[in-house]
Amino acid sequence: MYGLISGIKPRSIAETAGIKAGEKLLKVNDAPIKDIIELSFAAADYQVELEIENTQGEVRKLAIEKAPDEDLGLEFESAVFDKIKTCYNKCVFCFVDQMIPGMRPGLYVRDDDYRLSFLYGNFVTLTNMKDEDFDRIIQTHLTPLYVSVHATDPEVRCKMMNNRFAGQLMDRIHRLIDAGIQLHCQIVCCPGYNDGKVLEKSFHDLYSLYPGVLTMAAVPVGITKNREGLAPMRGFTKEEAAEIVDMVTKWQRKCRKDTGTSFMYLGDEFYLLAEKNFPPNSWYDGFPQLENGIGSTRNFLNDWEATLKTLKNFRPKEDAIIPVGEGAYKVLAPIMEKFNKKFGSNHQFIAVKNEFFGGRVNVTGLLTAGDILKAMPEGKHLIIPAITLNTDKLFLDGMTYQEFKNTYKGKVSIAETATELLHLLVER
Repeated sequence: MYGLISGIKPRSIAETAGIKAGEKLLKVNDAPIKDIIELSFAAADYQVELEIENTQGEVRKLAIEKAPDEDLGLEFESAVFDKIKTCYNKCVFCFVDQMIPGMRPGLYVRDDDYRLSFLYGNFVTLTNMKDEDFDRIIQTHLTPLYVSVHATDPEVRCKMMNNRFAGQLMDRIHRLIDAGIQLHCQIVCCPGYNDGKVLEKSFHDLYSLYPGVLTMAAVPVGITKNREGLAPMRGFTKEEAAEIVDMVTKWQRKCRKDTGTSFMYLGDEFYLLAEKNFPPNSWYDGFPQLENGIGSTRNFLNDWEATLKTLKNFRPKEDAIIPVGEGAYKVLAPIMEKFNKKFGSNHQFIAVKNEFFGGRVNVTGLLTAGDILKAMPEGKHLIIPAITLNTDKLFLDGMTYQEFKNTYKGKVSIAETATELLHLLVER
């Protein structure tokens, strides 16, 4: 067990000590370290001893003097040194089971690790945790955590997750909340499984635990063409999505009256499918589950409008095209039309059909390089939404951003926010 060092921060303690990228952290104060959380506690002292192995296999010990809150400056290939805890449920809606072969490797990892939940907001099921895991969470106060609920009804949850122990969820949630650990909860909503009365029960059960349960979100099941041998599953109809939006809106009004927050939020796809307006900005309460895709469209629209107010007497740049999912296109095309009228430009959002996943997935974040290239006219300024790339600038189908630029016949840029996009569309 070791932490593989991937980088050293400039002018840090680690750089001064001569530690190099590619070396291994074996021990801290003569004890092996399981993850960066344990490292942060072990290194919170005036004197720290590190055991380092270089790329030739030679081991050395370094005595470090530092302030207790001073960062060592080490960056690691993984936040977890022992082994990422993986999911052993067989959920009827699992997106990993529907993955297409040939995508970037990380997408096939079924992580279900509470440490990644605390560090990065990954959702965990709480089904593969031992008493010692709960004890560690409580003792080190790892809060908040992000929990995949799906249903609070024990029988329904066991059926959806194909795990006879999945029904213990509420006992485990109470154990964490009673110890002061707060939770953000998620439901992957599947027609005929956990919608309707089941969803209503889940809402009331979780809302009764507020503010121990800080938020609750529901996203519609995603379905790809790769479902051979899997449980029968379909997407929501427009009418079903509308029923869910109306039901949740009623709950949100109650929550805002009781607590001043909406508490429960819906994935953008529900509003797009139902062809209903998104809630106002204030109803998202600072977007606590934005990384889960909750409110990303409303956040973009707010950012767009706020930035647009600062753009006065600016000239448009060369015509640009921006690939987006078919769902987002319905919302974004009208705002670009208004923009073009104001600035005399001819920029375009272009809806990209997700053929890679089979056409039923319509969100921008799941577009692949191949589908984007097939849909885009050549010779334009192509602006890629950053959400289609990971931190290593890899598309879902494994193509690098540099390979994409080399393939596309035209200028290519990246925009992470609406503000960045607008600044690429006009002369400042």
